Amino acid sequence: MIALLTTFHILVGMALIGLVLVQHGKGAEAGAAFGGGASSTVFGARGAATFLSRLTAWLVAIFFVTSLLLAYIVTSAPKSGSVVESAAPVATEVAPQENRPADVPAVK
Repeated sequence: MIALLTTFHILVGMALIGLVLVQHGKGAEAGAAFGGGASSTVFGARGAATFLSRLTAWLVAIFFVTSLLLAYIVTSAPKSGSVVESAAPVATEVAPQENRPADVPAVK
């Protein structure tokens, strides 16, 4: 589940980056007013900008929701102790009596 959601989150992020890079800036509209030729597109004079901005808004909303879902899933996962304890178990056994040095008292 986490892997699928992470993959979808990355794909939405990449699509969002690409979509933002494709859009024209605010200064690009002035060129069309002086005969830039870009005003007669498939979507009409303002249709492409409206479509791209709405698609960007939807992708931002999806990216935000997947970010919140991933954060919730990661923080609600059960904790099993510290990272150090789970990485290397500590040996807590007491050495047998015959292997003890003479100056160490025996534990009873």
